[in-house]
Amino acid sequence: MEKIKVLFVCVHNSARSQMAEAFLKIYGGDRFEVKSAGLEPGVLNPLVVRVMREDSVDLSGNSTKSVFDIFKKGDLFDYVIAVCEETKAEKCPVFPFVNKALHWGFDDPSSLEGTEDEKLAKIRAVKEQIKAKIQQWIKEI
Repeated sequence: MEKIKVLFVCVHNSARSQMAEAFLKIYGGDRFEVKSAGLEPGVLNPLVVRVMREDSVDLSGNSTKSVFDIFKKGDLFDYVIAVCEETKAEKCPVFPFVNKALHWGFDDPSSLEGTEDEKLAKIRAVKEQIKAKIQQWIKEI
């Protein structure tokens, strides 16, 4: 059986798309080939790394990747899923031969304000939203 190829896209590839990629790899197993990338690749969010570690997921060795580099390579995907706000998702490039382009909007951990504990709590909420969405989507396809 051929794997379902999925690309998660957000602004910096520093949080949401990294979390979505990790959870689809965990919960989707061998059914999927998964990548993530950003419109403007940044630096992995250390608070996101910390929150994901609470689920025994180690993102610390990951690097951020450019969606445009992936686009230029000509990689083909069955699904391109934007996990950023609607206004940012509009900047995502059009990938040729994509069966489905989806948008799942989640709050941006890099824009959260407050104390470190408040940010961690908000990131945990985003993480749980992403995890639940991944688990639901796997059942639907």
